[in-house]
Amino acid sequence: MYYDGSQEFELEEDKLGMTVTSGVVTLQKDSQNLIGISIGGGAPLCPCLYVVQIFDNTPAAKDGTLASGDEIVAVNGQTAKGRTKVEVAKMIQSIKGEVSIAYNKLHADPKQGKSLDIVLKKVKHRVVENMSSNTADALGLSRAILCNDGLVKKLEELEKVADTYKGLIDHTKKLLRATFELSQSHKAFGEVFGSIGVREPQPAASEAFTRFGEAHRNMERFAIKMLKKVKPMISDLNTYLNKAVPDTRLTIKKYLDVKFEYLAYCLKVKEMDDEEYSYAALQEPLYRVETGNYEYRLVLRCRQDARVRFAKMRSDVLVKIELLDQKHVQDIVFQLQRFVSAMAKYHNDCHTVMKEAVVFPIEVDLSRGTFTYDTSNQFNDGEDEEEEEEEGEVTEPSETQTGDLISTD
Repeated sequence: MYYDGSQEFELEEDKLGMTVTSGVVTLQKDSQNLIGISIGGGAPLCPCLYVVQIFDNTPAAKDGTLASGDEIVAVNGQTAKGRTKVEVAKMIQSIKGEVSIAYNKLHADPKQGKSLDIVLKKVKHRVVENMSSNTADALGLSRAILCNDGLVKKLEELEKVADTYKGLIDHTKKLLRATFELSQSHKAFGEVFGSIGVREPQPAASEAFTRFGEAHRNMERFAIKMLKKVKPMISDLNTYLNKAVPDTRLTIKKYLDVKFEYLAYCLKVKEMDDEEYSYAALQEPLYRVETGNYEYRLVLRCRQDARVRFAKMRSDVLVKIELLDQKHVQDIVFQLQRFVSAMAKYHNDCHTVMKEAVVFPIEVDLSRGTFTYDTSNQFNDGEDEEEEEEEGEVTEPSETQTGDLISTD
């Protein structure tokens, strides 16, 4: 109500297109005689007295009826109109046990409160993460809630874990490739020595070469078994690296967006409070306050909604990161155990089979080899043939002699 000389007039409430509905809620006070709300507005500047904040884990928060921006009309039947916020607070405190509050519920669209100013404040908070404290202070931004955010540090740790997984995958791939190439060498050795053993006419040497070749073939089989056992390790690590980590990174990104929006509304509320205090100090009227302060109450509601989303998202991210940490610890232990056990078994099997295949030195009688040459007549120029012709005809050998010749061969 304004006084201009003898003229008196009253400004109507400017609801900015928002609607209100009336209701009554009964709240049971806690052990400290509180219902868990803070109030603002009221006489002498504002015609409405409204809820500024609902505190966590209080009767008002558990009931869920009242919300930031709702107008308090009466307390236990006593009107709050024309009273100061201090007077209404004392009215609530004076009541023991249950307190009945009549209210006007503000139906606000959160999109209406998300102005260009809020978007710009979100951008500022995104930028301030990479600023020094002095620069942030010069812009009027607080770095406390940003720098002390454990989830951001968790994200940095997550990136380090991802780098560890990348290195482990690369090392495993190189080791598997080298093992496969080694297995092909074993296979080639086995084929060569097996071929020599098959063609060697002497039994002892043939058995030795064949046994040595079979040992290399077994080592090739051991290598293939090891590859089949370790290869799924790469797939499991890739699942963690390319699915779990990016999903958590995206969740944290969404969380940061919600957090910056909440901080933007907090900053907006502070600016509007400062504006209201400065006008009150100058004893000058502020239009939005004199008409019910609906703009401020809209921002209060948006801040409350943003805080609820922020708290829920933070809880979800904490759970997801905790589960991911547990999975990381369990998974990395399992993968390394599988890796070490497979390598140990491969080396032990190779050592055992080679220990049993100690066949060297191999004694080979070269005079009884596959290739033999008759060098007895190497330097005969035909004189013996002439002598034989002179001695007469050569008689055919008997059956007994023929048998002797076959047996000596």
